[in-house]
Amino acid sequence: MTAWIPELPASSGPVYLSIADAIARDMETGQLQSGDRLPPQRKLAAGLGLDFTTVSRAYTEAARRGLVESQVGRGTFIRGAQKDGRQDDPLRSAQVDLSMNLPPEPDDPDLIDRMRGGLADVSANMVSLLRYQSGIGSEKDKEAASVWLSMRGMVPRLDRVAITPGAHPAIMAALDVLTTPNDTIVCEAITYPGIRKICKHMRLNLVGIDVDDEGILPDALSDVIALHNPKALYLNPTLNNPTTRTMTTERRMTIADILRRHQLPLIEDDAYGFVPARAPAPLATMVPDLTWHIGGLAKCIGAGLRLAYVVSPDSRQALSLEQAIKTTAVMASPVTMAIVTRWITDGTADRIRRFVRKEALARQKIASQYLPNANFVSDPEAFNIWLTLPHGWHRADIMGRMAGRGLGIVPSDAFVVSGQAHEQLRICLGGPISRDNLREQLEFLGHTLDYGLWAE
Repeated sequence: MTAWIPELPASSGPVYLSIADAIARDMETGQLQSGDRLPPQRKLAAGLGLDFTTVSRAYTEAARRGLVESQVGRGTFIRGAQKDGRQDDPLRSAQVDLSMNLPPEPDDPDLIDRMRGGLADVSANMVSLLRYQSGIGSEKDKEAASVWLSMRGMVPRLDRVAITPGAHPAIMAALDVLTTPNDTIVCEAITYPGIRKICKHMRLNLVGIDVDDEGILPDALSDVIALHNPKALYLNPTLNNPTTRTMTTERRMTIADILRRHQLPLIEDDAYGFVPARAPAPLATMVPDLTWHIGGLAKCIGAGLRLAYVVSPDSRQALSLEQAIKTTAVMASPVTMAIVTRWITDGTADRIRRFVRKEALARQKIASQYLPNANFVSDPEAFNIWLTLPHGWHRADIMGRMAGRGLGIVPSDAFVVSGQAHEQLRICLGGPISRDNLREQLEFLGHTLDYGLWAE
């Protein structure tokens, strides 16, 4: 139904909300049916005599409510029943935390069917999966974890492997083993916000190390070790969040030598390591006896699983990690462990990973096309960009102007370990936003940066 033109009541409220309300109203009356295609945003804007950004906000709001969905290359459609007759839950579908760096979401019907098929198979054992089980995973789940980790060149003994309820709890557990309050941890000067929150919660001092295009500076690391006597180094070395930089193999080898010389433990957060087709080998392969390698699944499969695979330096420390996990989280969910194990063994997990990589490549091209004059750092296989604002712009200005548009934007304040944050933003290109909507939002952002335009 590409000719749909809603009747908008006279109202003092935002027009984009009136359009979203009209979609909901016409769905209730039957004028809009499941599967109907809404008009292209520019066509509807012309028909209503509005700016296309207003219609874009309306479609984004309708998607947030679970009323519509965008399909790559096809357009925006009214949502409805799934193949098996069940209805989407619009409230649950609309839940998204745009402050997180979300991977692109699968939209291939065949892949989604495979994912659902794995879930259906797992449900046959649902009663037993609701029991308390091993705090760090069963033998079967660890074997699947080992298969997955082998894609990063790691073949650890199973007594060193732990399955944890996400990378965040895994980092906390490793630090619980390694530190006591008031100890010092070192990391990149611009780093994952989670480590900042964890260290604050655990009353640990966090010291940032300067970086260049190849990774943290070796001399700076040596100086910090001499000055602060840290208990561990935390690194996010592949597609660093937020800068998207990847530490080179040569720099990894140099850092590994420094760690070995000082016997300094490393917490290697490999959250994005499974995304690139040819990522450098983890530091865990260079200094395995000092490294806590954390292979999170949030960025390469899905954050809702809340799973991460941890390889401890040795079996003794793996037992300590297990006790720390039991204290803070008891165990990872056996249900999600079973789902992921199924997906790994039948190839579904790798298909999701490949989809994320392919979609990230496409979305980086969109960013380059629609932000031609912007100053940003990125990587072709990352699903975010690290944007430096033009002179005269403040990050709060852009945050305000882009609010409610379905684009995940986080200011630099969240990532800077100490000192003054610069006028920079992490912009996520993934999550539920479609390619078409991403183009429109980045086009709007580009116009805003170039000309200071703002239209309601």
